[in-house]
Amino acid sequence: MADAKPEPKKAKTGGTKPDLVSIGGLVVAIGGILAGMMMEGGKIQEITQLTAALIVLGGTLGAVMITTPMKVLLGAAKQFSGIFLEKSHSAEAMIEEIIGYATQARKQGIVSLEAQAASIHDPFLKKALNLAIDGVDLQQLRSIMELEITMLEQRGEAEAKVFEAAGGYAPTIGIIGAVLGLMQVMKNLANIDEVGHGIATAFVATVYGVATANIFFLPAGNKLKARLREEVHLREMVLEGVLSVVEGMNPKLIRTKLEAYAPPKAAGAKKAKGKEAAEAGAKPAPAEG
Repeated sequence: MADAKPEPKKAKTGGTKPDLVSIGGLVVAIGGILAGMMMEGGKIQEITQLTAALIVLGGTLGAVMITTPMKVLLGAAKQFSGIFLEKSHSAEAMIEEIIGYATQARKQGIVSLEAQAASIHDPFLKKALNLAIDGVDLQQLRSIMELEITMLEQRGEAEAKVFEAAGGYAPTIGIIGAVLGLMQVMKNLANIDEVGHGIATAFVATVYGVATANIFFLPAGNKLKARLREEVHLREMVLEGVLSVVEGMNPKLIRTKLEAYAPPKAAGAKKAKGKEAAEAGAKPAPAEG
């Protein structure tokens, strides 16, 4: 009885881990501002105003809702967690999975991958490989999957722009809050002490508007764009890998081709392992007595 051939190792997708860079950046930014204020003699209580926060956040949310279609707004809300959590995509693991399929297809034909394709974790790879197994022409396969990548880019850009729009509106809404505060101050001009305190309080809304825009909304939009570029980059690599499998390219050449998409660290580690293996193989065997 012939030994069962091992299935290609599948790269797991969908797992997430905390993005320590985003979390740390927010902590450093807020901490630095508060520390600087306290060193100048200020107190945290002076900027903790519920009314100012309500004006800025409520006004900004309302402006974004007017600007953005509901479907895009809901999509952006779902992407909120992506600012502080990152998906555990491994280009190296994906390359190994594709190489496994290439090796099997080269020996037994691409139709032999039909059983494995049903259990692939990554939906993009699964769809591309199923189309290849069904005998779709190479140009059509490339066109279909590139269209999917393009639509992913368009959705991701639209969702990131929601946060950028919020970053544009927040400072202006903060100025509106400051003007509303000054209007209340003008009612107490007879008491000069109250006027000074009221003016300081009125400008808290401006601080909230500028701070939320530049510490959170605009950086969040840029982070989502960075996540999008990583996702597109990975999908482009997967598409090139599947097309190479269909073309019957040598698995070693496919690996060389796909490693160009991998992060420098991953590619460097792979080369280092290959060099160590070569050096180990080159060592002469000990002479027999």
